[in-house]
Amino acid sequence: MDTRLLELLVCPITKGPLTYNHEAHELVSRSARLAYPVRDGIPVLLENEARTLTDKELEERPRP
Repeated sequence: MDTRLLELLVCPITKGPLTYNHEAHELVSRSARLAYPVRDGIPVLLENEARTLTDKELEERPRP
């Protein structure tokens, strides 16, 4: 994920920041408790495509 693009993107629900999970290829919105998929390098920022984060995932520190 291009870091310049990541700086421009926000969660469509909360308008808060997103972090990129390299292992899962997802953009994570901790404030919305959602993880948006990145398919073929393209972020899919649709609520119905996102998965809900578990409490355990929210407790973990995000990796830069």
